Amino acid sequence: MITIDQLKDAVDRTEALKRYLNIDAKLIQVEEEQLRTQVPGFWDDPKKAEAQMKKVKSLQGWIDGYKEVSSLTQEVQLAFDFYKEELVTEEEVDAAFAKAIAAVEALELKNMLREEADQMDCVLKINSGAGGTESQDWAQMLMRMYMRWGEDNKYKVTVADLQEGDEAGIKSVTIEIEGPYAYGYLKGENGVHRLVRVSPYNAQGKRMTSFASVFVTPLVDDSIEVYVNPALLTWDTFRSGGAGGQNVNKVESGVRLRYQFKDPYTGEEEEILIENTETRDQPKNKERAMQHLRSILYDKELKHRMAEQEKIEAGKKKIEWGSQIRSYVFDDRRVKDHRTGYQTSDVTGVMDGKIDGFIKSYLMSWSETGEE
Repeated sequence: MITIDQLKDAVDRTEALKRYLNIDAKLIQVEEEQLRTQVPGFWDDPKKAEAQMKKVKSLQGWIDGYKEVSSLTQEVQLAFDFYKEELVTEEEVDAAFAKAIAAVEALELKNMLREEADQMDCVLKINSGAGGTESQDWAQMLMRMYMRWGEDNKYKVTVADLQEGDEAGIKSVTIEIEGPYAYGYLKGENGVHRLVRVSPYNAQGKRMTSFASVFVTPLVDDSIEVYVNPALLTWDTFRSGGAGGQNVNKVESGVRLRYQFKDPYTGEEEEILIENTETRDQPKNKERAMQHLRSILYDKELKHRMAEQEKIEAGKKKIEWGSQIRSYVFDDRRVKDHRTGYQTSDVTGVMDGKIDGFIKSYLMSWSETGEE
């Protein structure tokens, strides 16, 4: 059964969260913000009104989250006292403690996500590396991993564009993951993911190494102002492939957006290419492609700010968006994050979407260097 020290730790962490989250101030603030939603003509400006409602919801979310943690911690204290009177079993006390600690850790993790972009939905893109079928199969495995993670966490997961592999797997995929703090949780997945395994596609049964890159950008909504120069924008349309139906290969519903971007800070130029085949409705696909473009431009500005912060603040971790971040070694039953040192032998669990340990260790590593 849990010890008195474990109980004290849960209570202390709960009280610390109340201070960190400034719950007393948030209770006053949420009342003030709710009053603003009740003024006449509040919905005359829908965009402004939605932003205000989002603000209220966010504040209330922190308050409700803390109330749940506090309630669960109190239940552990009661269970601990009831055990002394033989009213509950050891198992019931331990179960109440496990539930409370899980809630404490979840709120502690969320508390690390304070940047504006952290609370946004995200766009996650996976590109297979060199290596043909083996790398394309690896890219598909990563796609499944992130989709399972999203579904397990009750996020809305949508495939916006998918390029099939030549024989198996995928060449690339763009996935939209919508839900609270999706970008904040997944931003640490940016980088190159390395697979080592005995390849089913190699007749000699040799150990093969494959790579795939993951790019995560915040999915901006209408409340975020991002300038897109229409003069630098061109469109192509094409016929989408798909699984049957009369519409396949007959209507040019797929869209391809090209944007000639010039970095305002370095002067470097690049072409941003976005394809969207999400629906059979071309205008909707265009709208989503534009949203992805705005997300990419917003992300570029965000990364510039982070790089500038790195120059100013010493002793912080270097941002390496394109570097190899994680190795998945199937034969040795090991998945290791090279940035934090966190690893697990539960390879099957990781590939089924259980990546919260990696997410938490990454966010904690930033917190420990004072990034927050």
